[in-house]
Amino acid sequence: MHGLVNRAVQCFLRDTFGAEAWRDVAAAAVAPAEGFESMLRYDDALTLRLIDAATRLLDRPRDSLLEDLGTYLVSHPNREGLRRLLRFGGVTFVDFLHSLDDLPGRSRLAVPDLDIPPMELEETGEGSFTLTIHTARPEFAAVMIGVLRAMADDYGALALPDHAGPAPDGAPRLSIDVFDARFAAGRSFDLTAGSR
Repeated sequence: MHGLVNRAVQCFLRDTFGAEAWRDVAAAAVAPAEGFESMLRYDDALTLRLIDAATRLLDRPRDSLLEDLGTYLVSHPNREGLRRLLRFGGVTFVDFLHSLDDLPGRSRLAVPDLDIPPMELEETGEGSFTLTIHTARPEFAAVMIGVLRAMADDYGALALPDHAGPAPDGAPRLSIDVFDARFAAGRSFDLTAGSR
């Protein structure tokens, strides 16, 4: 697993639950207490141990914790870079949804060896979409629900992403219902970094 992923889990746990909670999870997962180097690679099993230890020690359902991680990645002030990368997907939340097919390529421009699974969006009705995530890791789908919820808020859209059951090939799918694309004022966004 790319170090950025493990570092994101570490920062999420520390920023949300405190430094002591992070140290407890790291110890239970046999992870380095000092944390992870963002540009190194780690065994996938270590990332799964982190998630398992966090769900157990924090007494949180696995999907709920992963969804909160996805929300954190977009909405926490320490993660502004990822928010900016995602906001380049379009002017509206629906534009952003249609840009998800390009997300793996855009992420490789920033971090060449970061593996974001391919995604495929299908419009299933007026304001209704299905997002297929071509990965064998169901954890990514739960994180993506949190990302989508946070991005809907960021754009000011009233939308509900949820699990939709697997695709015929077993890939996780999400349903996304956009009830009102202009429900509220979204967060300000400017193409130039540092503008508010």
